[in-house]
Amino acid sequence: MVDYDSARDGFDWYRDGFSQLDWLPGGGLNNAYEAIDRHVAHGHGDKLAMIWVGKNGEEERYTYSDMKEQSDRFGAVDEWLGIERADKVFIFMDRLPELYIAALGVLKAGGVIGPLFSAFGPDPVLDRMVDAGARFLITTPELRNKIAEILPKVETLEKVIIADKDGRSGEPLAEGDLDYYTLMSEADSSGFQIADTSQYDYSIMHYTSGSTGKPKGVLHRHQAVVQQYMTGKWCLDLNFDDMFFCTADPGWVTGTSYGMMAPWTNGVTNLIYEGGFGANAYYDLIDKYKVTVWYTAPTAVRLLMRAGSGPVESHDLSSLRFIASVGEPLNPEAVVWGNEQFNMAIHDNWWQTETGAIMCSNYASMEVRAGSMGRPVPGIEMAVLDEDYNPMPPGQAGILAVRPGWPAMMHAYWRQDEMYASRFKKGWYITGDQASLDEDGYFWFQGRADDVINTAGHLVGPFEVESALIEHAAVAEAGVIGKPDPIAMEVVKAFVTLNPDYEWSTDLRRELMQFTGERLSPAIAPREIDVLDVMPKTRSGKIMRRLLKARELGLPEGDISTLEDD
Repeated sequence: MVDYDSARDGFDWYRDGFSQLDWLPGGGLNNAYEAIDRHVAHGHGDKLAMIWVGKNGEEERYTYSDMKEQSDRFGAVDEWLGIERADKVFIFMDRLPELYIAALGVLKAGGVIGPLFSAFGPDPVLDRMVDAGARFLITTPELRNKIAEILPKVETLEKVIIADKDGRSGEPLAEGDLDYYTLMSEADSSGFQIADTSQYDYSIMHYTSGSTGKPKGVLHRHQAVVQQYMTGKWCLDLNFDDMFFCTADPGWVTGTSYGMMAPWTNGVTNLIYEGGFGANAYYDLIDKYKVTVWYTAPTAVRLLMRAGSGPVESHDLSSLRFIASVGEPLNPEAVVWGNEQFNMAIHDNWWQTETGAIMCSNYASMEVRAGSMGRPVPGIEMAVLDEDYNPMPPGQAGILAVRPGWPAMMHAYWRQDEMYASRFKKGWYITGDQASLDEDGYFWFQGRADDVINTAGHLVGPFEVESALIEHAAVAEAGVIGKPDPIAMEVVKAFVTLNPDYEWSTDLRRELMQFTGERLSPAIAPREIDVLDVMPKTRSGKIMRRLLKARELGLPEGDISTLEDD
């Protein structure tokens, strides 16, 4: 984007966005076709699409032709399995090539992919698969073992497909499971045809947490691909010859929208790293593969800052020309640090699982205002509203809202129509975030309007953690808050009251932390747990998380007129 104002002026998604895609021969739209097949059709089949680096340093390379052939083959597997339009296929894997190939194949066959974060414990997997009515699951032996106890409870589940990469586990298949590699070797993809999906067909369902109830299934349609494609150009400055490195896991929306769709629709080479965070590991990858565009998270940036300048100075990072960040606000100090260490700013942007793609960004052609979310992308209207949902002037904090109608906008919360409708007020989508707007049109994040906890870019619903805690025999009640943290932004802190015959101790605290970690995941489980004699509740019995947080942080308690008498 050379000139922001020119790009926004009169922009129309259908005239200026959808026209840049190829579409299917019959007029349909399939995002796997736009990501992979069209590049082959345009004569770029020999171009590298993916370089996969394993956690032990293994490497595999796939051209766009390879990706087309492999995803066609898995599409044929799906047809053999009897997949039908809109069937939910869940993928519970680490960042392996098979994950990406299977996801593309499911989309080509007309299915809906349900990515699951590989660090999840059994309970989050069970909740999501039961809620969605999952028909198939693709996973690895290790992760299957972790959730074996819950699989019989998913009554809609017909088949489990196991990808034991390079025979890492050495375990035999469980009875009834299917081997990914056998299915792929026996599949005949010569006659495979991509399902004639329309732009309105469902493509992916990510789950997002709220302050009450279980996580909600956010349904997106194939038309989201146009916004992912365009924002890849605008917000990540992707060019055809780029080497792109996105550190997000596909279990979260960034890992699919910008770890898959945005880079591949733009024809870049996508670097996929199976391993976890490590300053030297990240810099090694950038150095070795000459990464040009790097998309990461503020938590990773803060950990890189903690590692100091030594690892930076010991690597050649001169290939980098653009760095971006998402998942939580990027603090101004990180922007300054990026300028000092890489001689370039780190560009923050804002969006949500519900929006499906970037909505507001700091762009390569514009001044980066440290601490700002940036300005809305072309075709997007954003505003700050008061409590009556009326736009407010610059300089005042209020409700961050977006005018509905963008291509990547969620189509539904799965089986929660009332909840979905509640997010729209007076012609605006209400994001649940608080922000302010300055005189030049830059938006500034102020915080969440609800109790949802943002820990290292993962949105954690307190209800989900509270539900896990009270499954333990010792816990009578549980209240969960987000506690500020210099690295993760927030960490999960829990307060519990105990059932009779249980006494609080260091051992019990440790047991509860282990209990929730095994049932949820280390990323979601509480980092701190304290005991209370009485849980603060309203007279109607609702736990007052606001009051828990105020007392923990030494803040004013505010109105406590509804507090239940002790």
